[in-house]
Amino acid sequence: MNATKLFAATAFAALATIGAHAGEVDLTPLPAFHSTASVAQLRAGAIAAAQNPHGDTGANYRLAPVVKSDVARATVRAQTIAALRAGQITHGEAASM
Repeated sequence: MNATKLFAATAFAALATIGAHAGEVDLTPLPAFHSTASVAQLRAGAIAAAQNPHGDTGANYRLAPVVKSDVARATVRAQTIAALRAGQITHGEAASM
């Protein structure tokens, strides 16, 4: 009998905790979106994007140069593992703080 009462109390406490974390919902509607571009401008932009699959829209940018390395992949991996074990490389969520 005690186990049943304990189980019921635990279930009730779990439900109360879930309800406490529910919070309030903001039901205000979002403002309506009105575009300032004409249909012709949108179609021209869509055609330009479809014709250039690499995404160049005329902006001035340069690609990063390709870097060649003489170090073998296994060597880099071993150095990385050694640095992690020595604590020289941060990892996990602590790095973002």
